[in-house]
Amino acid sequence: MTWISTITFDEIALSIVTLCILRGTMIHILPDHVAGPGGWLIDTGPEDM
Repeated sequence: MTWISTITFDEIALSIVTLCILRGTMIHILPDHVAGPGGWLIDTGPEDM
């Protein structure tokens, strides 16, 4: 359990920012049936917009 005390707030914040950037990039690059409305990997909303 001592390894958990070595994790800093900055490392957690950087991980969250990195995940947000990766998600946004994947939404723009991948086709809609993978990452878009009704996508199987990232569902960005209903298909009938």
